[in-house]
Amino acid sequence: MHPNTGRSYTSPVPPGSGWPGDPATPRTPVAADAANVAALANAAGSIAELDAAISVCRACPRLVTWREDVALAKRRAFADQPYWGRPVPGWGSERPRLLIVGLAPAAHGANRTGRMFTGDRSGDQLYAALYRAGMVNQPTSVDAADGLHTKHIRIAAPVRCAPPANAPTPAERDTCAPWLDAEWRLVAPYVRVVVALGGFAWQIALRLTGGTLKPKFGHGAVAELPSGLRLLGCYHPSQQNMFTGRLTPAMLDEVFTDAKRLAGIR
Repeated sequence: MHPNTGRSYTSPVPPGSGWPGDPATPRTPVAADAANVAALANAAGSIAELDAAISVCRACPRLVTWREDVALAKRRAFADQPYWGRPVPGWGSERPRLLIVGLAPAAHGANRTGRMFTGDRSGDQLYAALYRAGMVNQPTSVDAADGLHTKHIRIAAPVRCAPPANAPTPAERDTCAPWLDAEWRLVAPYVRVVVALGGFAWQIALRLTGGTLKPKFGHGAVAELPSGLRLLGCYHPSQQNMFTGRLTPAMLDEVFTDAKRLAGIR
């Protein structure tokens, strides 16, 4: 039973079952391999079309098996809840001024809730910081029907399925890359600032934005690209980084205050 709507669903959630925010229908085309991913991503003419295709992708057998096994076994704390158990599309505005690039869904976070950075400790920290910066309407993100909304930002990731040990293989990263490339193609005309959560996301953002320079990642680093786009570095708000003090709420606030200013968000 969904914790917010009270409706019953199976795990993983089938397309078109009525899960809050599910962009797909039973007729949404399913990518079965890397070539299918590239073709569907290149053909997507809107964020809605892209999100639907991402959400039913089955191109990486190891990731499909893992995410669905997790959705069936569940964590004890969520034993009474269904799990999304599918790839997680981007979340937020279709015309964002700020794009946030993460890594991959968490097994019991977005793989459970179906929304980026929702239902885990990283999301608790990220959305609280975005709320303090005035870029989302509430400080918590617990499930896909909790009313979270934004006009200014979008959150995406280079890998859309929860990977075993939080470590996708190079081949899995390459297979998934066209989804983010297509997302960038669709939102790039509106984006003024990109925030990269971690060093890997920094490298992905540089590739996306076509920067010829290779500025070094660091928390609070700001790179002004030839296009005029600004790239900001931020340590990932992981439980480990927050627990050890490598990243603090004040440090998150500084990055997102700067990002908001540079993106011209009021």
